[in-house]
Amino acid sequence: MQKIAVVSGGSKGIGISIVEKLLKEGFYVFAIARSRGELGRLFDVYPQQLQHVVADLSIKTEVYKSIDEIKSKISHIDILVNNAGVFMPGKLSEERDQDYELQMALNVSAAYYLSKAFIPMMKINKDAYIFNICSTASIMAYENGASYCISKHALLGMSKVLRKELMHDGILVSSILPGATLTDSWAGSELPESRFMKTSSISEALWFAWTNRENCVLEEILLRPRLGDI
Repeated sequence: MQKIAVVSGGSKGIGISIVEKLLKEGFYVFAIARSRGELGRLFDVYPQQLQHVVADLSIKTEVYKSIDEIKSKISHIDILVNNAGVFMPGKLSEERDQDYELQMALNVSAAYYLSKAFIPMMKINKDAYIFNICSTASIMAYENGASYCISKHALLGMSKVLRKELMHDGILVSSILPGATLTDSWAGSELPESRFMKTSSISEALWFAWTNRENCVLEEILLRPRLGDI
């Protein structure tokens, strides 16, 4: 049976790296994203394995629209990757309410709604996996990163809840906590590329967890640049 994955925020950064890795390993992938981004180059190579689902996952109605579109085309899901997210710097006492609301909607609520909707489809084959792309901000606070840290702490908490709820249903859950990774979030940084991890480090960590799922689950995968946090 064809292996199927759903990846939110799958058109750039960590998301596109995960999509590409899964395609190379033979998965059919639904990439949910507002725009096509870097997916064009993958459509050229994997035209029969990839579908772009257009949605702004910070809007609840669009989350459910994407869910309905995917459900209408498949009957099971093997891997769900909750990767969609946004970072907006700011101090809690100074940031705008809408900055908090957007980060909570995209970084937490979207993963909540996608997981809740797709879990019944993942129980079918008793061999499915949910990956939540958290952050080192899930376990420590950063100055000038108030709502982002709050949202990522919440996403890690949700992962722990799902792990407890689903361990007897054949669904594994891993939280991946990357440190500084070379993505658009660091655009304009004067730091050298050597201070960042490559996005492929995250996709390879995810694949390692998937291939070792028969006898273990990597509940939390913490990755940092070789020289530590920035």
